[in-house]
Amino acid sequence: MTAPLISIYNTYSGKLEPLNLKEPVGIYVCGITPYDTAHLGHVFTFSSYDILIRYLRFLNASVTYVQNVTDIDDDILIRSQKLDIGWQELGKSETEKYLTIMDALNVLRPDYYPKATENIEQMVTIIQKLIETKIAYVKNGSVYFSIKKDKNFGKLSRFGYPAMLEIANDRGNFPLDPNKSDPLDFVLWQKSRDDEPFWEAPWGRGRPGWHIECSAMSMRYLGPTITIHGGGQDLIFPHHECEIAQSENFSARQFVKTWMHTGIVYYEGHKMSKSLGNMVFVEDLLKNQSANEIRIHLAMHHYRRPFNYEEGECKTAKNISLLLESVAVKSNQLNNDEVMVYAKDFFKSLSNDLDTPSAIAALEKLAKSKDKNIGEAIYKCSQLLGIRF
Repeated sequence: MTAPLISIYNTYSGKLEPLNLKEPVGIYVCGITPYDTAHLGHVFTFSSYDILIRYLRFLNASVTYVQNVTDIDDDILIRSQKLDIGWQELGKSETEKYLTIMDALNVLRPDYYPKATENIEQMVTIIQKLIETKIAYVKNGSVYFSIKKDKNFGKLSRFGYPAMLEIANDRGNFPLDPNKSDPLDFVLWQKSRDDEPFWEAPWGRGRPGWHIECSAMSMRYLGPTITIHGGGQDLIFPHHECEIAQSENFSARQFVKTWMHTGIVYYEGHKMSKSLGNMVFVEDLLKNQSANEIRIHLAMHHYRRPFNYEEGECKTAKNISLLLESVAVKSNQLNNDEVMVYAKDFFKSLSNDLDTPSAIAALEKLAKSKDKNIGEAIYKCSQLLGIRF
């Protein structure tokens, strides 16, 4: 059977676009900053890309998946000081905790899982070239990207300057930095204070800015042009916008073909945040729910659409899990092409911008049919959603 045409919504173009599975597919997803346990919003993002990767590999696509760890960051340094433990120790323990949770939820580990602190050399190389081409400048030991020298800055988010500045300020930008030529210029390298970790660079000791980390790690493992770059919608600006600016000015190549972004998860009507104390941690959910129920609950929502976590949906997810488990059979009597024939609506849904809610509905309908081979089809389709029996 001919593989279905897979279309994914590209944030950059604002429309559905087909994926070319005849060429290798490089996928980079922005990972965690390890200073707190992953909440449901994080897991929604990573489980969504997990389904995409499982499906592409089911279709025999050659996929390389990279997910990073931002293990040096202001938040990590602040939290380590508050807890009175080393920043490296904090990063290591929180990363291990995160991976344990992902394993429990049957989320595949990436092919490469690079840490920012292990890729400083690549970052310095990129920054040095940006300085040489005068799109970046050094001031008092720190390095900044000059957004006004990049006429394409803002092409992903399509925000005007006032909106960009407001959003950036809300997400960590310091507009009053006296070293900046423009309040919206972003840090490529910041001079470390005496009590902070540092690395050597041609312009002085310091540590990398947040945005340059992902550019360096993605290009190191996937080359200058990435097939799919993913993350949450809150990363579109400034993080992904800044990634494009520094990467394309470094390589003179298109940085990303398809930008994918997952919706924000809300609880009690507000985005999950530490300041509001309204986070739902998967570690707590696993005490009363199976991993399958959590995966189904998340997949009941389309990856691009924000949603509010409702405990009432947990029962629905449990019923679906029990239904699939009651009919799933591992018999190895159907090959992938035959499974696609039996579950054509399921695959049609996944191929349409990873429409997991419709895919689950198709599986429910299939599970209630009487065909002798349905059990094997349900088993293999469920695996693509990260469900294991």
